[in-house]
Amino acid sequence: MKSSVYEELLTVMQSRKGPYAGLDIPEFFALVQALFTPEEAAVNNVLARQPETLEQIALKLKRDPEGLFALLDAMADKGLCATFVKDGQRVYQGLPFMPGIFEYQFIGGGDSARYRELARLIHDYKKACEVARGPEKITFPVTRVIPVDKTIDAGNRIHTYDQVATYIQKYDSIGVGTCYCRHAARLRGEDIHDMPMEVCMWFGQAADYMVARIGGRRVTKAQALALLDQSEQAGLIHMSRNTTEEIEFLCNCDRWHCEVVGNVLKQPRPGRVFNSGYQPRFDPARCVACETCIDRCPPGALAMGDDPLPAADMDRCFGCAVCATGCPEGAIVMEAKPGFPAPPENVRELVAALKAGRSQPSN
Repeated sequence: MKSSVYEELLTVMQSRKGPYAGLDIPEFFALVQALFTPEEAAVNNVLARQPETLEQIALKLKRDPEGLFALLDAMADKGLCATFVKDGQRVYQGLPFMPGIFEYQFIGGGDSARYRELARLIHDYKKACEVARGPEKITFPVTRVIPVDKTIDAGNRIHTYDQVATYIQKYDSIGVGTCYCRHAARLRGEDIHDMPMEVCMWFGQAADYMVARIGGRRVTKAQALALLDQSEQAGLIHMSRNTTEEIEFLCNCDRWHCEVVGNVLKQPRPGRVFNSGYQPRFDPARCVACETCIDRCPPGALAMGDDPLPAADMDRCFGCAVCATGCPEGAIVMEAKPGFPAPPENVRELVAALKAGRSQPSN
C-alpha cells in the first residue's frame, strides 16, 4: 500500500542512483515500508547526498534539533543513513540502496524474523528490478580482482595494489563483518556451502565506522591475515574498488551468492570486465591432471586440454588465483597479462571512465 511519504521516498531513492535506485513497483513499497517507519522515511526524504548538520536537517523538517538527534542516531545505527564528524561538527547524509543501505542491514550478522523478512524483500525487489530493466551491462569495471600475491610468479613485478596483504599491514584499524550476500542468502534458507562468513574487511576510518555503527568487529593484523588464508582455502575471490589508490574495503566473494560476481558472469565476456591483470600458467612437470583447479575456478574458465593440461578461456578467466591456491601439486603460478592497463588511479578517474563508457581491455 502506498502513502505520500513512501511515494516521495521513491523519488528520493531514484535521485541517489545506483543499480537499484528506485522502481515504481509493488516490491519497492513492500520493502521500504519494512525498512523505514513513516517518521524515518520523512527524515530520509530530506537527507542530502552531501553531509549536513543536525541543525540544517531540523530546519528542513521544522523540528527541534534535540528531539531529532536521537532519531537520526538510531537511523545511522540501523544503516539507514550515514553520520560522521566533519570540521568538528557531526553531520549526516543520505545513502543509496547500493552500495549502502542494503549491505548495512546484514553486516552485523543478525538473525531474527525482521532480518529474514528484509532478506526476502530485498531479494524480491532486486529480482523484480532485473526483470523490468534486464541485467546491467558493464562497460567499465567498478570493482577489480586482487590476486593472491603469493601465487604470482617470482619473475613478475608485483604492484602494491596487487598485494592483498599490503593493505592489512598498512592499517592499524581493521574491521571485519559478515558477508552481506552470503548472510542474506542464508537468511532466505539457501545453502551457503559451509563458506566462511565473517570475512568482509574495512580499513582505516571505514573500519572505525563499521565497528562503531554497523556491527563490525575489530581485528588485529594477524587475525585479518588468518581470515585471508581461510578465504583462500575456501576458494573465495579477493575484490575491491577498481583504483590503485588506497582501498577502504576488501570483499571475499563466492561464485554462487556474490552479487558483483553474479552480474559479471551474465556478461558476454566476464574476464574482460572483472580481472586482476594476471593469468594462470600450468607446469606440465608438476600437473597430474587431477582437475582440482577446474572444480575451484569461479567463472568456469578452465577445462582439460589435449596435453593433458588445463587450458584457460581468457574471455572468462578473472585472474583470481583460486586455481593456484587450491592446486595440491603447486603446478600453477600467476603471470602478468601482457599490456594489461593499470586501474584508474583514484575515484575521480574511475568515475570519468564510467561516464565515458569505455571498455576495459583484457589482452
